[in-house]
Amino acid sequence: MNSKHIGKDYENQAAEFIAAHGMKILAKNFYCKGGEIDLIALDQQTLAFIEVKFRQNTLYGHPSEFITPTKQKRLVRCAQFFLLKNRQFEHHPMRFDSLCILGDAQNIEWQKNIIHGW
Repeated sequence: MNSKHIGKDYENQAAEFIAAHGMKILAKNFYCKGGEIDLIALDQQTLAFIEVKFRQNTLYGHPSEFITPTKQKRLVRCAQFFLLKNRQFEHHPMRFDSLCILGDAQNIEWQKNIIHGW
């Protein structure tokens, strides 16, 4: 398997994980100019933009360390574009989350509100 297939597999596992926690998946791999959001979901009435990061080990750092300020800006821009295309969600509370998978899908860390003051 190449890295794109592996990434898609872990994104699908992340989608199953958040669905099991009662969230409704609205979009997977939402693309816009200059970026992508892995998952967009509703957590009751809160719109969650979710970045999925996988690393086999922490040799080069924890997966969350790869959500750089540049990546965060791209996520915000994509979220704004999503809201322009989906006006029905523009008044919902919103947040940015990360799902970090380390080693295998049994070790998932869910961090809510990873971007503040966007």
